[in-house]
Amino acid sequence: MDYKKYNDRVFECMSMYLNLAPHFINEQLYKNTGGDELAYSALLAAACMLDTVNSADDKILYRKYFIPMVHRLDPAEFECDAYYKTVKFGDTETNGWRLTELVCEPYEAFVCGDPERLPDGRILPKIGYFERGFRYPAVLEDGREWMTLMPNEIITTKPHIEKAYGKVLTFGLGLGYFAFHASLKPNVSAVTVVERDENVIKLFKDNILPQFPYKDKINIVCSDAFEFAKSNFKSGKYDFVFTDIWHDASDGVELYLKMKGYEKLSPKTEYGYWIEDTLKLYI
Repeated sequence: MDYKKYNDRVFECMSMYLNLAPHFINEQLYKNTGGDELAYSALLAAACMLDTVNSADDKILYRKYFIPMVHRLDPAEFECDAYYKTVKFGDTETNGWRLTELVCEPYEAFVCGDPERLPDGRILPKIGYFERGFRYPAVLEDGREWMTLMPNEIITTKPHIEKAYGKVLTFGLGLGYFAFHASLKPNVSAVTVVERDENVIKLFKDNILPQFPYKDKINIVCSDAFEFAKSNFKSGKYDFVFTDIWHDASDGVELYLKMKGYEKLSPKTEYGYWIEDTLKLYI
């Protein structure tokens, strides 16, 4: 079976749902339908207007995509992360940039990892939900979420943390999650963070960095990522470089391809890119 049309449709459905109605499923609907992942899948399909009774295509979409792509997650697994246990967040603002905490509501849908490519040609989104609320840190720019630390960010960053070693360079500061965990590793001697926005750096230095146990390993440079790469990659002094300078796949492909072009300047360095598997779907 050629699954391309189903791949396209499931991503269209989930994009619309996550942007327009991520809170549609509530406790009453969930428990009345069965109170498990299958119930959530059925409610999600209904919210996306799938006709699983009369439409053959919708039946395939539901069985082959909606059922396997839904994951009930335990918020405690993320709350026990060393970053969450170490760093405490208040509510502070600098020149339109605000550091605060937000809440993922019970049964709210969210992305929880890069899509999975299956041998039969299906590409499955990974959609998660919690049965209770989950507090997470965020940076808002003029009220718009710009940087968050939801499960998706944790899940998709951990493989790069595991690969980090030696002298590490990371493009994009965010909330410092990658820098925090990289600095904890005994085989990481230094972490250089390149961030172009002075206000983000100030928020981080004033409120987050002082709580890091190995803050002396971390050096923050205010610079454009591409200018820094152009000027510094030739030295070959970085062992591992991690890039996370895009919001999501919609703005990431061009930036990803541009940064990939600088790899030839330091061919012995190892490189990692946030949500790379997702970005490759759009190339």
